[in-house]
Amino acid sequence: MLTGSKTTFKVRQMVPDIKERMLSHSGVNARGRDMFGLRCLPGECVLQRAVLVRKKLTAKEGGGWLSGTLFCTHFRVAFVPQDSPKPDDNADPVLLGDHDVALASIEKVVAVGPSRTKLVTASSSLKFTPEELVLYCRDLRVLCFLFDRLTPDTQAVEITYTIAKTYQPLKPGTVLSFQNAALGSVEMKQFLSNRRRDAQMNWFDSLSDWEQELERTGACGWRVSSVNDRFEMSTSLPKFNVVPQKVLDTELKKTFAHFNEGRIPRWCWRHPRGSDLLRMASFQNNIYHEKDDIRNLELILFGGQSLCVVVELGDEMPSPTDIQLAHTRLRALCLGDISTSVSVPDDKWLSTLESTHWLDYTRCCLRKAAEVACLLRGGHLTVVLQEAEDRDMTCVVSSLVQVMCDPHCRTRVGFQGLVQKEWVMAGHRFLSRINYHRDSDKEEAPVFLLFLDCVWQLWVQYPSRFQLTGDFLLALHDSFHLPLFSSFLANCHRERCKRSQNLSQSYTPVNGWRDVVPRGSFPDPSDPPLPPVWDWALQYSSQRRECFTQPVSLPALPQPLFNGNLNTNSEAHRLSDSAPGSVFLLSRGSFSCSANLLPWRSGGGSGVYRKSHRRGGSSSENLPGLERLLKAWALTELPQGHTTTILGLQGPLDPYEPLLPLLLGPCLGVWRDCYLRGALHAQAFSHPISSSTQHPVEQLAWEVQQLRDKLTLASSPTNTVPAKTLEPRQIDSNLNQNTNNSTFLFPACRHPGPVVSRTTPPILNLQPMVPPVSSAPLSRPGPRDSSKHTFLFGHPSSSEARPDQRYFPAPNNNAKLPKSNGPSLGS
Repeated sequence: MLTGSKTTFKVRQMVPDIKERMLSHSGVNARGRDMFGLRCLPGECVLQRAVLVRKKLTAKEGGGWLSGTLFCTHFRVAFVPQDSPKPDDNADPVLLGDHDVALASIEKVVAVGPSRTKLVTASSSLKFTPEELVLYCRDLRVLCFLFDRLTPDTQAVEITYTIAKTYQPLKPGTVLSFQNAALGSVEMKQFLSNRRRDAQMNWFDSLSDWEQELERTGACGWRVSSVNDRFEMSTSLPKFNVVPQKVLDTELKKTFAHFNEGRIPRWCWRHPRGSDLLRMASFQNNIYHEKDDIRNLELILFGGQSLCVVVELGDEMPSPTDIQLAHTRLRALCLGDISTSVSVPDDKWLSTLESTHWLDYTRCCLRKAAEVACLLRGGHLTVVLQEAEDRDMTCVVSSLVQVMCDPHCRTRVGFQGLVQKEWVMAGHRFLSRINYHRDSDKEEAPVFLLFLDCVWQLWVQYPSRFQLTGDFLLALHDSFHLPLFSSFLANCHRERCKRSQNLSQSYTPVNGWRDVVPRGSFPDPSDPPLPPVWDWALQYSSQRRECFTQPVSLPALPQPLFNGNLNTNSEAHRLSDSAPGSVFLLSRGSFSCSANLLPWRSGGGSGVYRKSHRRGGSSSENLPGLERLLKAWALTELPQGHTTTILGLQGPLDPYEPLLPLLLGPCLGVWRDCYLRGALHAQAFSHPISSSTQHPVEQLAWEVQQLRDKLTLASSPTNTVPAKTLEPRQIDSNLNQNTNNSTFLFPACRHPGPVVSRTTPPILNLQPMVPPVSSAPLSRPGPRDSSKHTFLFGHPSSSEARPDQRYFPAPNNNAKLPKSNGPSLGS
């Protein structure tokens, strides 16, 4: 053990200056260079290495320990197993290997000694030889490395201190240096410039891309406008926006001033039954509405429909500040910190999870998206998502609605196009919300990670309806924390164009500030070209990419009809007692006719409009007709053989039925593969245990399974059926029964399932969602039976073909749902 100030001084002297090392390697061509068995990227140099190191593997990786060599470069911390095959010099470079972590992803470095642990920083000094090195990452991973007894003490100390001195406690300006370290070499720039984009994916950055989406959805009455091609109308909107055909560009220019940041109502998606989904920012206050402006505004809002429902997201949805606080608490709960003595007892883990409110916010987003999906399912109306700035929760809800309703968005290519359309091009503030520069924490909020969690919840409940897998969502989650991709390193489309085209600005009294594109201009050669996040071959090996999709039989969709209506009997769904031009507000599961929805209809507009226009939608007498419109789809004629029951009424099963999630407590789980993959590493028992000795947590999980099997066997009617053969009861939920006990007007279709007698005592089979005992927060599957997942967050392996396994209570029409909105147990 190294003790005393003299030893500490020697340790500091052992570490050479990092800049000198980088300069000494700068003249070497690194393409294909094998540095002590590590395949380096072009321009990458090794700063330190340690031999005879063992890495702790996660349960998904098979558990146990893997021997190899640990490296620290100026870009990453790399681990090369001793039995790994020799790298192929002719293969394309991959930024990170399966056992690597980028320096920008590291948040904390902890050294573990014989009797103490220490948080190591660039200014700290080690007074002991570390036996373990624990790296806490921003993507919720915890990497644990164990130094062998034969590992030289100097190597263990030096690599620990080198990582602590090199990793990015991000400060203003360090993101660029990190990008240059990974992508800044001449050879890497040339390699990236020759990369081809995915031709199967819709990038939504050209006029033809948007027209292709209009054709795919069968949307009629809409066109693609390029009025914002120079970002003069709105700096945060993309160049191309979909607006009604009847509105000319000259008339459209006048509408931008009526909305915050010029974010006018824009078309997002059309439901096959003829409803349109739009999104917009709030109206500007104290704006005088001319008669022509009002006509154009209403043409955009209604989009050829006679009914418009505005969904205000500001009141019910969590704010970015709430999301950031919840995610911070969730990280602290799931990761823990062995460098401090603060920990959450096992019996308090679930209550602490509830206090984070992360699952509450997930449930809130799914509930609101389900409401909008059912509303669009009624047909013949426009649903407008409204938010103050239209850059956060509108992205979440509009994307979830399309995932629920559109099978194309549940494929890998379709989901990537959805994110590109509703997040990247729509102007979500990725750079501010991720806060790569660490210059301002006020705007930091992982809104996109909340959306990924919501999609994961849908995937768990409907795994057979998704082509993409949990591994794909996890890869996208991890890429979110890596500041190397153009998709996440800008707040809007205009900022991405300025970086890629090196735009400058000029000012004239007539046109104001305008972007100027010099002829023959190219990006600054000092800035590396940033690839999109969808270039998965640059990040993952072919074996990892094969796990991103699964073979599923997606329903065959009919050819799009350009009348935008799959209902042949459309008149049956028309409102008979609602005036054309009616506007309603959907809030907290019920409708209202708020007078201030449209400012010009609340008396703030011009007198000319009030005299010549009828103020439709201001009376509550129109609400019954709206409710009948939403329920009329249950009587739609569909092919025989498909039936369902809605509120006791027998009706056909709709092939376009949205994936309505179960929202009760046990039905929403913790994303174990993401949030809890590093939790075991941060606890005790981190030293290797002999193969004959079972892990204490695994032993406890096995005992819980034994008790659970006995209880299930004793509760069976005949006491002869083994617990493993009991099938979960398949009874679909009803969104009228939600956790906040609010009124919801849209009934949920019930899929055919086994009929359960009311006289039969309910057998609550919680497998695999909820085990009956919650004595510890997590477990790793034991060696006794790999198909058993018996602990609190156990779930079937992602490689297995899983049906739609969900928890359903026994039917009781007279029973009331509990008001408790408690924590959800893991899936």
